[in-house]
Amino acid sequence: MSDSPDKDADWWRGAVIYQIYPRSFQDSDGDGMGDLPGITRRLEHVAMLGADAIWISPFFPSPMKDMGYDVSDYTGVDPMFGSLQDFDDLVARAHALGLKVMIDQVMNHTSDQHAWFRESRLGREGDKADWYVWADPKEDGSAPNNWLSVFGGPAWEWDGVRKQYYLHNFLASQPDLNFHCEAVQDAILETVRFWLERGVDGFRLDTANFFFHDKLLRSNPPVGEQKGPAGIGADAPDVNPYGMQSHLYSKSQPENVAWLERFRALLDEYDGRTSVGEVGDARAIELTAEYTATGKRLHMCYTFDLLSENFSPHFFRRTVKRFEEVVTDGWVCWAFSNHDVVRHASRFAPDHREEVAKLSATLLLSLRGSVCLYQGEELGLGEAEIAYEDVQDPYGLRFWPAFKGRDGCRTPMVWEAGAAQAGFSTGKPWLPVPAEHLPLAVDRQAGRAGSVLEHYRAMLGQRRQSAVLRKGDIGFIDATAQVLAFIRALGEERVLQVFNLSDRPARWSVPDGLSVAGDFPLPGAAAEWRGSSVELPAFGFGARLLD
Repeated sequence: MSDSPDKDADWWRGAVIYQIYPRSFQDSDGDGMGDLPGITRRLEHVAMLGADAIWISPFFPSPMKDMGYDVSDYTGVDPMFGSLQDFDDLVARAHALGLKVMIDQVMNHTSDQHAWFRESRLGREGDKADWYVWADPKEDGSAPNNWLSVFGGPAWEWDGVRKQYYLHNFLASQPDLNFHCEAVQDAILETVRFWLERGVDGFRLDTANFFFHDKLLRSNPPVGEQKGPAGIGADAPDVNPYGMQSHLYSKSQPENVAWLERFRALLDEYDGRTSVGEVGDARAIELTAEYTATGKRLHMCYTFDLLSENFSPHFFRRTVKRFEEVVTDGWVCWAFSNHDVVRHASRFAPDHREEVAKLSATLLLSLRGSVCLYQGEELGLGEAEIAYEDVQDPYGLRFWPAFKGRDGCRTPMVWEAGAAQAGFSTGKPWLPVPAEHLPLAVDRQAGRAGSVLEHYRAMLGQRRQSAVLRKGDIGFIDATAQVLAFIRALGEERVLQVFNLSDRPARWSVPDGLSVAGDFPLPGAAAEWRGSSVELPAFGFGARLLD
């Protein structure tokens, strides 16, 4: 099984992190919901894939209004997922397989069922009175300002007990914690320590730029001409007016940096721990630079910049190059898919799913930075069509049918094509298993030469063996409208990589001044090199060592 590529505290730098959405990974008790024992059962699949770590989306006690991102107890396990003992068993098994364990830390908000909020809403004088963001109404009874919720509508909810509004950047049942209150920071850090003591190797910080709000509660201006990348908190779907505001005051406040330094200081008390922050903002690149600078804040961040529908060489070159120019003292974690966006096999070129899945894996795993893979992308799964009566996502229910939500990327993993519910559960799954996913099940692809799964395994193996792919520098070369070309370099080793991002063959010549020296083994490469030129089939790619 896999071992981490490095044994030192920097194991995360260049690592591949496999995201597990626990509801949909593996059900162990037949209730149709994935759970922690189910994850433990399938960890060998992740280890054989060649990942370095797993990231588990929330499994804490929750009313499940937002699929666990509404936490009612930060130091427990919801019974639907198992128990603390099940979590300890999972960590032990993962570590035995050489896998690190990272968990989602949802710190911006809690459930309205959390004991902290129940106490805070009782009155304005209690111990936790200021643990959430409370504000008086305007004279006419309206909300304190114009801030909007990511999930639609105003970001303020009236509470008749306190006779004040409280802030919720997401659902009304997800009140925002007040990080201007030091006692809130202290309490959150204690919950982080709880999981560190249980052997957790790292944390994914949900909505890492949302923690602080403007103390003066100033209204946001209109968005103007410039919009940010698509994603949660960055730029909502066109049907959502959230995207019409520039969120200058409701998130991404300067006080966040000092808080991230407190968080990092706690992690640094333990050996080999890491963190990755989710940053959704029109200024995501600049915030990533700020949040990962100095070695005293987050270890790395990921943004929604590559979680887009744009699949052109110009887009990838411009985006990655800008990160390289701006994030000079930090580290980026790249992803093409996650639990919040349409699967990239459907976004990029749905008519060429298998070819694009292989090319995307090779490209993603060739970029400088760490990488997050989302469960099922190693099978080339596309976005599922979900009927309205099966929709679970509150985001989708709010904006249906103009926006159908995120359920299409959250359907159950397909393990065995011929088994009931594809081997996910013996009961009725919480979301349907798409019929079109069955031929792509793990048992249909494992060991089959040329399958998407075997390509992922080979490419992760190549990245593991190659220090230049994990940690080398990256520099882009002018190419064509079809071709993306860049050089990875570490020490004396330089590797030229070329990708044809179109459905037509392409020919490209290596620029003067670069001398091709020999082959660099890139799994699945179909490029034909003729001296200083290369012919690439549709969605083809290749690599060569340079002198």
